[in-house]
Amino acid sequence: MRLNLPMLFAAIALFVIEVIIATKLNDYTFIRAYFGDFLVVILVYCAVKAFWDVEPKRLAIGVFAFAVVVELAQLFRVADVLQLTGWARVVVGTSFSFHDVLMYAAGCVTVWWVDTH
Repeated sequence: MRLNLPMLFAAIALFVIEVIIATKLNDYTFIRAYFGDFLVVILVYCAVKAFWDVEPKRLAIGVFAFAVVVELAQLFRVADVLQLTGWARVVVGTSFSFHDVLMYAAGCVTVWWVDTH
């Protein structure tokens, strides 16, 4: 394990942006419904790269798979089944959207491309 400061700072900045999107930008449909999903996979990618030296393609695929699993949890209403509340409910989410999966794919391809070029 090694600390990658640029990736750590990117992850922190993206986290702050995600919090702003979730709490202050409810009236901006595109940002709230799509751009946040695009950014969240980039946040996860950067957070992992901040601490572990993972091959970019493998990490992008892993982050995408993780995001799809979370989205499928929304399809099967896992937050309701587990009676999640508060931040746990926000993190898992409650509404499935195929558009979210597309945004996750776009975010993963983008962060992989930026990391490798």
